[in-house]
Amino acid sequence: MNRFESIKNMISEMEEDFSKFYENGNKAAGTCVRNSMNNLKKTAQEIRLEVTELKNSKK
Repeated sequence: MNRFESIKNMISEMEEDFSKFYENGNKAAGTCVRNSMNNLKKTAQEIRLEVTELKNSKK
């Protein structure tokens, strides 16, 4: 569950930048959103690999 908590934290940390970009048109916040989404993607891929590895090791 630790991995799930880390994803939730990442998303909550992005909320302010999302708001600044979509509501106020702040371009710098858009860059922060893109970077954060890239980090989220990397973390999601790591979790996918971990889940696959754990699933296969239990056979």
